[in-house]
Amino acid sequence: MNDKTVAFLGLGSMGVPMARQLIEAGYAVTVFNRSPGRDAELLAAGAIRAASPQQAVTPGGIAVSMLSNDAALLDVALGEHGFLPRLGVGLHLSMSTVAPETSRQLAAAQAAHGGLFVAAPVFGRPDAAAAAKLWIAQSGAAAAKLRAAPLLAAMGQGVHDFGVEPGAANIIKLSGNFMILAAVEAMSEALLLAEKQGLDRETVADFFGKTVFPCPIYQNYGRLLARRQYRPAGFKLALGMKDIRLVRAVAEELQAPMPVADVLHGKLLSALARGRSEFDWTAIELDAAEQGGVDVRQ
Repeated sequence: MNDKTVAFLGLGSMGVPMARQLIEAGYAVTVFNRSPGRDAELLAAGAIRAASPQQAVTPGGIAVSMLSNDAALLDVALGEHGFLPRLGVGLHLSMSTVAPETSRQLAAAQAAHGGLFVAAPVFGRPDAAAAAKLWIAQSGAAAAKLRAAPLLAAMGQGVHDFGVEPGAANIIKLSGNFMILAAVEAMSEALLLAEKQGLDRETVADFFGKTVFPCPIYQNYGRLLARRQYRPAGFKLALGMKDIRLVRAVAEELQAPMPVADVLHGKLLSALARGRSEFDWTAIELDAAEQGGVDVRQ
């Protein structure tokens, strides 16, 4: 068993810097991405390109996946050229933001081949991934988490465990993204109020980020909102909609009323209808500004 050889599947804005951290930590990394042209930086750093998910993995080895949605993850793992049968008794470290049921399905499929599965979604934007400063939530069997620990340490600043149930970490991730977007909406409305009074948005955001809300979400997102800095996107609005849809679906399944999630869904839908799918998800702020009569043409 050679745990210094890793397959990394999914090279989006998060996947590239995360894979780069593994290379810098001394792992031999083989990469696969469904869309071509995303691996140049990693190849230059020593990664090897695979033509398919199946070719990317080593039997009994480790596969790390960071895909954009449930369908992509299931296809890469279980599709016609999926890696799971070849990985066999190896470890699948799933770091995507997906439904808890998707993790349960993948964990069961991996177990049927004698292998291990860990759900380990992350909190942090691409700059945090590039600095190995991600916060990671994990769930899965103890043996799987033990094997995954060195990789997670290479990519993040802290790992928090939520038990053995495969979907538990995904619930944490969806809960966290819901809270982040709720904070974005609250800041958007507060900054609009201050702006309409003639106050400087950056001064207001800086005050709250240093005093009553001294935390990364209010500091980092506050700066983006104050400057209306929505392109290029650190996290695309279309992906934010995917996550809120997952939140609402799980909430309905568990009979957990989440009326604020319904409001956020409407905000994202309005932004999508205005052609902002490629904007950062903080661009829901533009809806509040437009309703407030502020000229925010971008």
